[in-house]
Amino acid sequence: MATFIIIIHILASLFLIAVVLLQSGKGAEMGAAFGGSSQTLFGSRGAATFLNKLTTVAAVVFMLTSLALTMVTTKTASVIKQTAPAEQQKAIPQLPQQIPQKPINK
Repeated sequence: MATFIIIIHILASLFLIAVVLLQSGKGAEMGAAFGGSSQTLFGSRGAATFLNKLTTVAAVVFMLTSLALTMVTTKTASVIKQTAPAEQQKAIPQLPQQIPQKPINK
């Protein structure tokens, strides 16, 4: 199950990267905010383009697979199962402690 989700997650992340890189940059609109027409920065953009919708879908799939991977992987690993019981820890022999030596006075 985890392998299938990892494959979908990798494909979704690669697709998300490709869709974001295909979109046009907004650098000119940000520069126009300081020199005059502020409508290009915060104005209406009209209907969302097809690439914007694709980006939204890819981001949702990416987030859902991230959440699914988190839930699947945390159910299999437990810290409690990895620790030794208290009886076994007491049975481990302890190393003798060193007694501090007194300095020799001359």
